Amino acid sequence: MKKILLVGNPNVGKSALFSRLTGVRVFVSNYPGTTVEYTEGYMRLNGERVQVIDVPGCYGMESAVKAEQVAVEMIKAAAKNEDAIILNIVDSSNLERNLNLTLHLIHLKLPMLIALNFWDEAGHIGVKIEPEKLEKILGVPVIPTSAITGEGVLNLVEKLPDARQSSYECSDKDQWVHIGKIVEDVQDLSHRHHTFGETLGDISVHPIGGIPIMLLVLATSFYIIRSIGESLIGYVLDPLFEIIWTPLMLKLHSLLHFSSILQDILIGPLSEGGIEYVESLGLLTTGLYVPLAMVLPYIFSFYLVLSFLEDSGYLPRLGVMMDSLMHKVGIHGLAIIPMLLGVGCNVPGAMSTRILETRREKFIAATLMAIAIPCMAQVAMIFGLVGHYGTKAIALVFGILFLVWLALGMLMHRFVKGESPEIFVEIPPYRIPYFNALMKKMAMRVSSYLKEAVPFVLLGVLLVNILYSLNIIQMIAKVTAPVVTGIMGLPGETVGALVIGFLRKDVAVGMLLPLGLTFKEMVIASVALTMYFPCIATFAVMVKELGLKDMSLAAGIMLLSTILTAGLLNFIL
Repeated sequence: MKKILLVGNPNVGKSALFSRLTGVRVFVSNYPGTTVEYTEGYMRLNGERVQVIDVPGCYGMESAVKAEQVAVEMIKAAAKNEDAIILNIVDSSNLERNLNLTLHLIHLKLPMLIALNFWDEAGHIGVKIEPEKLEKILGVPVIPTSAITGEGVLNLVEKLPDARQSSYECSDKDQWVHIGKIVEDVQDLSHRHHTFGETLGDISVHPIGGIPIMLLVLATSFYIIRSIGESLIGYVLDPLFEIIWTPLMLKLHSLLHFSSILQDILIGPLSEGGIEYVESLGLLTTGLYVPLAMVLPYIFSFYLVLSFLEDSGYLPRLGVMMDSLMHKVGIHGLAIIPMLLGVGCNVPGAMSTRILETRREKFIAATLMAIAIPCMAQVAMIFGLVGHYGTKAIALVFGILFLVWLALGMLMHRFVKGESPEIFVEIPPYRIPYFNALMKKMAMRVSSYLKEAVPFVLLGVLLVNILYSLNIIQMIAKVTAPVVTGIMGLPGETVGALVIGFLRKDVAVGMLLPLGLTFKEMVIASVALTMYFPCIATFAVMVKELGLKDMSLAAGIMLLSTILTAGLLNFIL
């Protein structure tokens, strides 16, 4: 089968063009031996099914960054495949920088063609390129495109069979000299005034204007996330469960009258003839309601907002604005990306620490995220747990977690050895996201959550039932009583939630609801569950990213900081 590899610098519109070429059904895979993801799909070309691979962005054929190393390995592997074609995506508004990768690809002697993407944007900023002249110089097809609007994409598809090896040759030593000559020959610049988008982009990274914009963007984002999530729960999912699922569960409960064990495991005890979905702890009640009705709406809304921020070009600006604060905890501004992803799910948050360059940065970022950044599933449960006490209670829990994040980060910055380099990030212009690509990205992330979450929630609910029936929870409670009840000030029954928290934090928080905790106990328990240990999926990813030695050290920091924080709260509140 023929392969088309989409190769280009970061932020050149590869994902949008990939979406245009492949349609709906795509697959996300980890490159063998790494946690670096790439996306693949399929298209029809002259009646033949062709594989299309969106290679991670890279600037050249040599890099110390893991994601770029994977990109280079994928490109070199393609060079050994006679059926592989390189589709080099070039940012028309930044031709000189992009041509460095183009000339590296030419050296591989693979059939290739070039898409001059952002063609419309280049024209708006006064950049005029002669594609025919560039095609004649490089010896491969050059097609102007705008993946967001679809301009030139059909022409690009028609030209794919014309991909060929370049006849242009130059030595690596003189490469930038050649690039300068090429740009001089094919590009013309004209004077023009700043557009509104460029002015807004400049303000977004200015210390005076950038901070209000950042606060506005973050506040608006979380307002949208909460509004969409609560609306989906209140107007769609809760009614669906009550109208459709509850009668079925009550009927099943009556059919299982011959076995109280099966009734408890599958449905749980009834409450006044009905079902309390959070408290029943049945596989078909709590096990489905928690991930689908309580958590999924917030996951959906979070990834919708995150995808918009990514594709619009704001995330790099957020990294610049956060750089000063991040350096106080030993990491640079781009570490805000693992933190934001961690709010959606700690697993991709931990995986994304690979964008950080040094072991020290990865260790600090992953540890802080696992300790003080609750995933959206857990955020939803915390809202349900302390939300009836009002906004002040919610603000108290997250305020405590922020202070822990800051204090612990400053301590690790002081005592963890190693380097934390300065931030170097390309800031793309603001762009209107391509709707189909945005929705596809969000759908893949939500699908990944469902595949991971539902099995672990069901397993967690089943396990807690087994542990309770075997009196194991009670035994663990006795052993840990000096810490849990003595230092942390929590009742022994919360041990069950702490045990299950290793499987799924959101389920663990939900298990606190039936315990009748006081306001003080709910705050301490919510904070402790967030901090003490990541769920098993995050734990596994962190072991892979950090190594067993660093993960063991991180786990020790988690347990110690949890006991100290909960003990301090027990004393103060």
